[in-house]
Amino acid sequence: MIDLKLVREDPDRVRASQRTRGADESLVDALLAADDARRAAVARADALRAEQNTASKQIPKASAEERPALLHRAKQLAEEVKAAQADQTRAEETLREAHLALPNVVEDGVPEGGEDDFVTLDTVGTPPTVDAPRDHVEIGALLKAIDTDRGAKVSGARFYFLTGIGAQLEFALINLAMAQATAAGFVPVIAPALVKPEVMQGTGFLGAHAAEVYRLAEDDLYLVGTSEVALAGYHSGEILDPASLPLRYAGFSSCFRREAGSYGKDTKGIIRVHWFDKVEMFSYVPVDQAQDEHRRLLAWEREFLDKLELAYRVIDVAAGDLGSSAARKFDIEAWFPSQGAYRELTSTSNCTTFQARRLNIRTRTDAGNQPVATLNGTLCALARTIACLLDHHQQPDGSVYVPVALRPYLDGREVLVPA
Repeated sequence: MIDLKLVREDPDRVRASQRTRGADESLVDALLAADDARRAAVARADALRAEQNTASKQIPKASAEERPALLHRAKQLAEEVKAAQADQTRAEETLREAHLALPNVVEDGVPEGGEDDFVTLDTVGTPPTVDAPRDHVEIGALLKAIDTDRGAKVSGARFYFLTGIGAQLEFALINLAMAQATAAGFVPVIAPALVKPEVMQGTGFLGAHAAEVYRLAEDDLYLVGTSEVALAGYHSGEILDPASLPLRYAGFSSCFRREAGSYGKDTKGIIRVHWFDKVEMFSYVPVDQAQDEHRRLLAWEREFLDKLELAYRVIDVAAGDLGSSAARKFDIEAWFPSQGAYRELTSTSNCTTFQARRLNIRTRTDAGNQPVATLNGTLCALARTIACLLDHHQQPDGSVYVPVALRPYLDGREVLVPA
C-alpha cells in the first residue's frame, strides 16, 4: 500500500498517478473519505472513554442522592463506548479496504498508456535471419525435448513434459543463473510454492491479479505465480538491521498461473503455460537506493541474456500495463524468428515501499523505523527461455546452437542434434 501521509498531503500527485495508469481517480477520494471517517470514529471513541473514566472516578465520591444518576450515566456511557468501538473497528476495516484498493504511485517518467505504449530503451544484437523457421514446438519434438501431447493427457491444456535434452537444458539454465546470481552477491534460496493469504495479499497479487492465482480452499493457501511472493514474505513483520541492507535473494521455485483471459493466446508450446520454474531476484534496500537497485537488476538480467547470445530489446513498460505493486517496470524481450517478433523473457519492477508497508517490513533510520523498498527481477523463466533458445538458435538442419556460457552445464555440447 502507498504512504497514507502522501495521500493526505499531496492527493493531486496520487490522482495524477491514477490518470497515468488509466485507473480510477475516485479511489483517491474514497481513501481520503475513509481516512476522515476513521479519524472521526477514533476521536468519538476516545472522547467517550475519557468521559466514562471521569464518571467512574466520581461514583465513589458521590453522595447517596447523586449516586443513582451517576450509575445510570455510567451504564449509558458503557453502551455508547461499546458502540463507538464497533464503529471504530468498522471504520478501520473500511479504511484498510480503500487503502488496499489503491495501486502504487508510478515513478516520474513512466510512459502513459497501455500494453502497446511502451518506450524502447535499447536494442541489442541482430535478430538472426532464418529461412522458413521452425517454431520451438517443432524443434522440441525433433530433439525429443518437449512433449506437450502427453502433458495435456496427464494434466490438461498448457502443461508439458521436458524430456531428455529439454530437462538437461532446464538444469543447465538454473545452474548458470544461480552461478551468476551468487557471484553478484545474491543468497540462493529454494522457496516454497504455497503461501498464506496475507503474504499473497501483501505482495499485491490478490487485487487485479486475483483471477490469475490458484487457491487451495481446504488449506487456505495459494500457489505462487513467482517466488517474489515467498521472498517478500520472508522478512514480513521484521525490522531489518540497516547494516545488513541491501539484502538480495535469488529464489528458485515452481510457479503457477491460471492464465485467465489468455484464451487463444500462445496455445501451442511452452511460452504461456499454467506451470513453469523460475529463478527470481529479490532485493530489500533503503528507499533512497531503490531506483539505483532497479537499474542494477536490469543490468544483471541483460548480462544473463548476453550469455545466452540472444538478440533483445529493453522496454520501459507503460503505466497502464504495470501491476498494482510496481512503480516502474522494465521488460526485456528476445527475438523469436518463427514469430518475427520480440517476446518478453524477463522483467524487473521497483515496488518502492508498497509491499513492505503491507507486510510490515521496516528498518531503523534517524527518523525511526521506516519501511524498506522491495524490488524483483526475473533472471530466468525457464520454460519460456528454453522456447526462445530453441527458436532463436535453430539451424537449417533442425539442430540448435548452444551458447558458449551454457556448454559447461551441458557436458560441453556445442550443438543439440535431432534424435
